[in-house]
Amino acid sequence: MKIRSLLLGSLAAAGLSTGGAYAADLGVLTSLDVCDALGLSGLTISSDTNCLQITGEVKYKFIWGDYSNTDIRINTAADDGDVTFISGDGFNDWDSRFDAWIRFAATADSDFGPAKAILKLKQVSQSVITDETSWSNGSSTSGVILDEAYVSIGDATVIMAGKKGSLMKKGEDEPLNWLGLFNSEDVDLGVSWGPHVALGDGGHVIQVVSDLGNGVSIGAGLEKLDNDDPQEAGTAVGVISYAGEGIAAHLTVAAAGVLDGEVESWGAHAGFAGTFDNFKVVLAGAFGHDDLAPSDYWNVLASASATFDMFTLAGSVEAINDSLYDETDYGAGVSLSATVSEGVTVNVGGRWYQANIYDAGADNYQVAASVSAAVTETIIVTGEVGFVRDRWDDLVYGSAKLAWAPGGGYTSSVKGTVTSTEDRDVGYKIESEFKKTFE
Repeated sequence: MKIRSLLLGSLAAAGLSTGGAYAADLGVLTSLDVCDALGLSGLTISSDTNCLQITGEVKYKFIWGDYSNTDIRINTAADDGDVTFISGDGFNDWDSRFDAWIRFAATADSDFGPAKAILKLKQVSQSVITDETSWSNGSSTSGVILDEAYVSIGDATVIMAGKKGSLMKKGEDEPLNWLGLFNSEDVDLGVSWGPHVALGDGGHVIQVVSDLGNGVSIGAGLEKLDNDDPQEAGTAVGVISYAGEGIAAHLTVAAAGVLDGEVESWGAHAGFAGTFDNFKVVLAGAFGHDDLAPSDYWNVLASASATFDMFTLAGSVEAINDSLYDETDYGAGVSLSATVSEGVTVNVGGRWYQANIYDAGADNYQVAASVSAAVTETIIVTGEVGFVRDRWDDLVYGSAKLAWAPGGGYTSSVKGTVTSTEDRDVGYKIESEFKKTFE
């Protein structure tokens, strides 16, 4: 309980016991807390004029096993690392990493709406050992860094400037089938404007967003103003989005290199997600153009699911074209999910990908089945088995995961995976993660 709540409660009791005059003054007392006046809650510290909100997260992850061999891979058009599956090479590997961040948001009232200053500190420390000899620091930051530092003002219309993330919206594009799609997985579950288009986002920014009402909002900004490449410095971003009545949709357009007056690359990303009774639909597309490659790249995705009593059927398709290679890749996936009893869910699915752009028309596929059971209200156990085929090899795998979420913003999990291929050692991987968030 907050100290001020206890004090105000005591004052309220005193006011009620000594007459209405004291009680009438309580409205003045409660209005002195600027956090309540601004409608802000959570972990807060208040002064006469400002409310300071504090949020953060600490996460630790440790991985151990023989998993560095990733020769089993699907060469997707996105070329963003491809989708890989582990196998062994006879030497152990491990990875120790922690992520921590803390964010301070200081808010005060103004004639134009809430005025804010945002500071976010972040640190990532990672040590990666490959084949018992090779070391790297992975994604480590150089100590604690200032991840965000910007000011904003406004209510229905908000003006922001400083160091922060992008306005770009890239959601409403995730496939609905259980395993997803291969190229979609490679671009973080969705569609993209391709590997050739350099559209830097976030960083040093000036942005404006406005809520037009009825679920419609628009935004515009200049981002990546700190890019040290004159040909790519300054990304102009425009966004329009809608959310309401079971529908979410957006259109994002961006152009890079606007500061020197010549646009070398630009792209667009659109997504639609709708829920209609027992049916869900996702439609998404992205296009990217780059003068230097030169290349035009497009990526489209469609997905639908239907729920009937205890069963959910889902299917998805994707297509990707890269004019640099004059080829088109295709992918598809289907799944059946069933709640067989309270807290127990079974998933069966498969996905296929024809890699024409980077892999000469190779057909790749994966089939898998899983069972997830809620052992208690806070513990979920999941088991999965599957088969993967790339252009050259087959792989069989099995995994088991235990996830624990006792509340209080704390979650943890441990997962073990074993794989087997004809020409490689058995691969194995144990992943553990512990996380606590606060706000």
